[in-house]
Amino acid sequence: MWNNIKRIDSTNENVSKFVFSASDGVAEAVLYKYPTYEDRTVICCSTQSGCPVGCRFCGAGDNFVRSLTAQEIFNQPKYLLEQTNVNPKDIKRLQIMFMSMGEPLLNYNALAEAIMNLNDCYPHAKLLISTSAPRAFESFVALRHLSQEIEQIGLQFSVHESTDEARKKLIPSATMTLKEIAEEGLAWFAATGRHPFFNYCVHDKNDKWMDVKRLADLFNPKIWQATLSVVCERDEHIAAANERQRTLTSEFMEKMLTVGYSTRMFDPAGQDDIGGGCGQLWFVQDWMKNNPDKVKQSRGFGLPKVHTPQAI
Repeated sequence: MWNNIKRIDSTNENVSKFVFSASDGVAEAVLYKYPTYEDRTVICCSTQSGCPVGCRFCGAGDNFVRSLTAQEIFNQPKYLLEQTNVNPKDIKRLQIMFMSMGEPLLNYNALAEAIMNLNDCYPHAKLLISTSAPRAFESFVALRHLSQEIEQIGLQFSVHESTDEARKKLIPSATMTLKEIAEEGLAWFAATGRHPFFNYCVHDKNDKWMDVKRLADLFNPKIWQATLSVVCERDEHIAAANERQRTLTSEFMEKMLTVGYSTRMFDPAGQDDIGGGCGQLWFVQDWMKNNPDKVKQSRGFGLPKVHTPQAI
């Protein structure tokens, strides 16, 4: 369990990062308010310390320490909500996202236990899973069943590119192909009746009409919804760079709307001054450098055995 928790606030006071550390690992969680905690509270929490997937845009992508326990995952949103000084029941829109650090589907057993207990404690909270789609097919089957039981669960796939070749450069470990992701999303939609999302990092080499067509051919706009990300590089925290990314993303969004997608831009506040954006993880990078004996090679991590979780 964590023996130290550090809080870092953004200059605009709308975002706070929390670094949970122990002798055998570190994790980050981020707390957002839009514009007040009572109106809308969003929490991004970690499922692993470091990550075995190795995404090239992520600051945790070079190192893996260990998977977090169900209690360690659960304690992140619990602790962050306590810091708001607001009764969670009074929050109009509460979202807990498993997308800060780690691949949730490579720690499915602990994730499922944490989700069950979070749903018990905060039944109106949306519980949103973002996955790079590792070839952990048993985990996806188990997730479909859990998503049928818990209606608050949402699912997003980190697609980021319109071709498998380009995506492989960005996510070098073994993941599903785009076609397999599309099929898995359809299976989840058929099981739950809820629309899956895909996340796409817009940059100047994948923002053309051809990319839109490829996406629409794979991911039916009547079923899939799109999240377009502004932060696509692990160290992109210069204001000018962020403005360039916002412009690219806004222009690509117009193209996506034309073919019928419901889209939203993911532009997390706080990446400029505290590394609040997904993948930035400045404090984790420092911990990894200072604790090389705790770090394992990121890729080649074995898939876990999936079982039916029991509540904590």
